[in-house]
Amino acid sequence: MKTTRHRTIWVLGAVTVCMLTVITVPASARTNASVSAAPSRGGSLTYGLEAETDTTNGYCLPAGQLAASGIQVVSAVYDTLVTINSKGAYVPYLAKTVEPNETFTEWTITLREGVTFHDGTALNADVLKLNLDTYRGKNPSIPAALSAYNFSDVSDVVVKDPLTVVVTTKRPWPAFPAFLFGSGRIGILARAQLADRQTCATNLIGTGPFKFVDWTPGESLEVVRNDNYWRKGLPYLDGITFVPSPDPAQRVNGLLGGELDMIQTSGANQILQLEESEKNGEVNLVISDRGAEVAYGMLNVSKPPFDDIIARKAVAYAGDAVELNEIRNHGLFTIASGPFGPGSPAYIKDTGLYKHNLKKAKKLAAQYEAKHGEPLSFEYLTVPDPEAVALAALVQEQQGRAGIEVSVRTISQPELISQAISGQFQQLGFRNHPGGDPDSQYVWWHSGSLVNFGRINDPVIDDLLDRGRVETNPAKRTAIYKQLNKRFAKQLYNLWVWYTLWANATAPDVRGVAGPPLPDGGGKPFALFAGVIPVVGLSRSG
Repeated sequence: MKTTRHRTIWVLGAVTVCMLTVITVPASARTNASVSAAPSRGGSLTYGLEAETDTTNGYCLPAGQLAASGIQVVSAVYDTLVTINSKGAYVPYLAKTVEPNETFTEWTITLREGVTFHDGTALNADVLKLNLDTYRGKNPSIPAALSAYNFSDVSDVVVKDPLTVVVTTKRPWPAFPAFLFGSGRIGILARAQLADRQTCATNLIGTGPFKFVDWTPGESLEVVRNDNYWRKGLPYLDGITFVPSPDPAQRVNGLLGGELDMIQTSGANQILQLEESEKNGEVNLVISDRGAEVAYGMLNVSKPPFDDIIARKAVAYAGDAVELNEIRNHGLFTIASGPFGPGSPAYIKDTGLYKHNLKKAKKLAAQYEAKHGEPLSFEYLTVPDPEAVALAALVQEQQGRAGIEVSVRTISQPELISQAISGQFQQLGFRNHPGGDPDSQYVWWHSGSLVNFGRINDPVIDDLLDRGRVETNPAKRTAIYKQLNKRFAKQLYNLWVWYTLWANATAPDVRGVAGPPLPDGGGKPFALFAGVIPVVGLSRSG
């Protein structure tokens, strides 16, 4: 695959009047022409997901631990107040308008008229306030809101009229609409779902294009068409059955064998296989690194050995991302220079990130042993996906060349996320930080955040994140986030590897992966944002 080219644009949006980012638009993002054929109504499909979602918090979204698979299900059952379009702008979706005051300290959200939840209740300002208060941890019925820190800068949510709420923030927050999208996680839930913490995880009630029917964890989650959907004429399908299929090879085989009609994958071997299948007319295929997440080794810097920068440097020098990419990905992915991918205003081609140097790695490993009285070693956690396990084995081999002992333990994706949340790890293989406004990464790295998984506690990073949040000048804001990028390269809190390439493959008769145009002139949807496609426009021909 050829190296992709990207363009970065800052937009002052007329709709949200806030600083926005046009993110990664690579030449590799393409759709088979047949996918865009005229839609037909009826039919259903089975969608193979890369993993199951955590069952403890499930789809109680404020408490949810959602990766790409979970967000894909969310896109079927729930709507977000805003969405991100193909140009990377955050535009109103379930909301009719989202407008700030001149200082970006007050946001007026006006809902569309006549929208109802799947249980027949109306979407109004009162239930919107309940949702926003729950997401910010102010609903006693949902006390364990994982999202609370995301909205910690919200000081108040007030109902103005039956369809309008006013959100007041503690400081200027020009990127607030990005948090109303939350990479697709911030769906709006019915009052009945938010009323009971015991059933919230499994009682899925949204306003989305499909209604929840049944969830058997580890087997399937079924949804059917919402005939009262506010987007008239949509969706086209009668229903979707989501099936977790953690082995990527089995997922591809299931698609080619007819057991699955649609799959998501970020595995290089599977992408290459699917490209050949596309040439043979066996599948339709979309491949994109738009809004790319970065794959990396997440370090827990609050405990040994990675609380010592000597250990972080040793492991960084011992690692060889280029070799990993060539051996495991056939050189398909773009090597990461930091958490911000090409197309982000914070992207820097060369951040000064430590390059592979075995001699320096050995020297630092010996220095660590002399300082601490024991050899440098750590446990590496990964998911049981065969490709992830093979990658972990190569990581183990690379570190071993420098005299660094690595033990590898595999756990399921939901367990991996739980370990990250609890901080019960030394290093784990992770994938996060998709494109969009750089401020959306604030919660992952600011000290005190519940989702600061690596336990980063760096006053410089906190200061840069705080300054970036309130800055409204595009040039100054870009400079701040580039400083942040360089700070990560210097301190090595995470070991960046490559930017994720996602593929979505379907049976030949599946249409509409790119999604229908957004309402009110919002443009085209951002298809395959961090592995997630808009299911609202899917259909089957014949």
